Amino acid sequence: MVWKLMFASVTAFAARAVPVAVASSPAKNFVAGAAGDMELKPSPIEPTWIIAGAPIARLAEHSRGQDDAALTAVWDCTAGEFRWHFGWDETVMILEGEVHITTEDGVERVLGAGDVAYFAGGTWATWRIDRYVRKVAFCRKPFPKPLTMVYRLRDFVRQGGAQGIAA
Repeated sequence: MVWKLMFASVTAFAARAVPVAVASSPAKNFVAGAAGDMELKPSPIEPTWIIAGAPIARLAEHSRGQDDAALTAVWDCTAGEFRWHFGWDETVMILEGEVHITTEDGVERVLGAGDVAYFAGGTWATWRIDRYVRKVAFCRKPFPKPLTMVYRLRDFVRQGGAQGIAA
């Protein structure tokens, strides 16, 4: 039964990735550039998410993983308050300005230049920007749960099973 579930998960993941891999352009093995030189294009915030103000967001894609499961981008936004849904796991580093974050469970935090934060895919957070914020975002599509279990099982076995846990 476990093997059937693992096979089904791997097959589903592969089927999801194949059309993207076929349609994408040749992979870039190295991408570099100054964040300030990237052309930011309009990336409107979903209007129903806006709580206050008229925030204007822009985005510049820096790079994308060969499997289309990872993305790095520079994003900026003017003053306003909005709820944001993280469809992907996202790690951000604030480059300029600051943002007041309130997570779903009520945790409040101010992030400023140099701060790094992680948001799990599938979660919401409220962003309040008093003036301006610019960030670099490292995004990763979460694996399907059955595939995640396969990876955890693999790591467990590689670490020596229960011995690896006790160490």
